[in-house]
Amino acid sequence: MAAPQPQPQPAATRAANNGIGGGAMADHNQQGTEARRAAKWVLFLAAAALPCLVLYRAVAPRAILVLPGGAAVPWRLGAPREGVDLDGEDARLERVLRGAAMANDTVILTTLNSAWSEPGSVLDVFLESFRSGESTRELLDHLVIVSLDTTAHTRCRQVHLHCFALVTDGVDFSGQKNFMTDGYLKMMWRRIDFLGQVLEKGFSFIFTDTDIVWFRNPLPHFYADGDFQIACDHFTGDPNDLNNSPNGGFAYVRSNTETIEFYRFWYAAREKHPGLHDQDVLNSIKGDPFVAELGVKIKFLSTELFGGLCEPSRNMSRVCTMHANCCIGLSRKISDLNAMLQDWRRFMALPREEKHSVSWTVPRNCSLQKLER
Repeated sequence: MAAPQPQPQPAATRAANNGIGGGAMADHNQQGTEARRAAKWVLFLAAAALPCLVLYRAVAPRAILVLPGGAAVPWRLGAPREGVDLDGEDARLERVLRGAAMANDTVILTTLNSAWSEPGSVLDVFLESFRSGESTRELLDHLVIVSLDTTAHTRCRQVHLHCFALVTDGVDFSGQKNFMTDGYLKMMWRRIDFLGQVLEKGFSFIFTDTDIVWFRNPLPHFYADGDFQIACDHFTGDPNDLNNSPNGGFAYVRSNTETIEFYRFWYAAREKHPGLHDQDVLNSIKGDPFVAELGVKIKFLSTELFGGLCEPSRNMSRVCTMHANCCIGLSRKISDLNAMLQDWRRFMALPREEKHSVSWTVPRNCSLQKLER
């Protein structure tokens, strides 16, 4: 687009306006014309550039801010740093989840306290199962260990890449938490609250207790139409049957509006059921009219694929995970978890035609007697 040109004026008019005449008038007139032309060009370019600058700032790509230690987070060009806490819990969680997420924004999560993190304890058996399993080693790249105390976080950073320290003011989660004690209940509800936050950030997750051993990749065995899929202490045979007995130690949850609201409702329901843990409250609300109104699609996972000591898988050729549930006592859990790994290694070492002869040798030190609930 051409710049607007100044309109010529009669010589007499120019002379009168400038108050000069002759050759001096011509020279001065030429300088004035060039100055006006330059000024108009400046105004024209400024008018054209301003909308472009505004549009660029609106659609400018997010730059990457590299933090100490190599962590990277999105950062918009030109954004002020004031008021943004890059070391706050929310920002740290975002970085850890993003670093571990699969292509579809799914992460694997487990929670850990110091009692389960000591060398030779539950954590070591848990991680070893991923290394020994079938197509499970690569899943460690997507596992986030959520530490509930500083000792557990220190241990996590020694043995794993993706660690997140979840701080709860005024609560000590470091020691062994026996089933249904006050410390156990607080820890379970803190977990539900945290998982809801993960969903709100747009991440789907597989949650696994650390006292679960992984033998196969479970992803191909989840239901395509399930929003909230959970393992069972007892499975009726029907994945849609609300009479199944869910176990909150293993679940696959897709991040969507329905599951976000479901976790909020679940967490809030603790107020109406004081003294109950998350699993009992889930049993109480799974048939609630509000849950049906939400439209969240609940599926229960077969114990043949996702077994445990309450109801062991009967098929080692298909089993994905085994849980040391229905077992009280840390030393008993460690013993039977190790036995599960030994059974698995024995199964994998046999020729195909002999694999059918292997069965679980557990429970050994754990009792299958159902807990009074």
